[in-house]
Amino acid sequence: MSNPTIALLDASIGETPVERNFRREVDAELTRYKASEGKLPAWPAADGSWDFDAAVISGSQTAVYDMESWMISLSELIHDLTELQIPILGVCWGHQFLAHLFGGCVTPMDEYELGYRHIERYQKHPIFDDIPAEFIAFETHSDTVARLPPKATELAGNDRGVQAFAFGTAIGVQFHPEYDIETARSVTKSKRQEGIEDQRVEQVLNSISPGQHERTQKVKSVFNNFLQIVQRNHSVEQTAGIWVFQRHKL
Repeated sequence: MSNPTIALLDASIGETPVERNFRREVDAELTRYKASEGKLPAWPAADGSWDFDAAVISGSQTAVYDMESWMISLSELIHDLTELQIPILGVCWGHQFLAHLFGGCVTPMDEYELGYRHIERYQKHPIFDDIPAEFIAFETHSDTVARLPPKATELAGNDRGVQAFAFGTAIGVQFHPEYDIETARSVTKSKRQEGIEDQRVEQVLNSISPGQHERTQKVKSVFNNFLQIVQRNHSVEQTAGIWVFQRHKL
């Protein structure tokens, strides 16, 4: 398989560094669609084929339970992709969106989870290959997955809730493996406008340093691991296609 083709479904509102961050971290042929503005890739064809090998859903400044019109369109696409067993990775808001879409429950938190946080893996899963059982990642969210969808597997968590789960070929991670220092700082500064007290914002800003951010580098393996999952999924599809062809030939 050549370089995987990924549809980046950008759920962020306005001008954000989403595309820059994912292009830097995801070693694949990425095409970005501004989902929050109603822009989505073409639906899968009647034969089940799709223009991409996988999809990534980004973070957003919205709440998944508001179900705005663009979210309804996005949910219809994701349902189709899930039925076709196309790999999907949801990050932060994308993680919550997948949980909500498949029958889980997303609720507001009593306070933001903001800054570098400790996370513990609960299950072995290819998305966490080469990532320690306990790791640090940057977080910024005010909603949480309070209940997972039926048949979903919780992969990681901490004292603030579900940090990763798998549901078929869909995977959600609450943390931000794509963030660089610049994004971590700018997002933290913006929280003043959302009512977070200056003291807490300054505390998080003071923690954002090259040394501290270096401790999050291992978690970036999530993206390479996801591409490996995409590669394996493609190989299985090819094998199945050959088997069907041979059966019909007989």
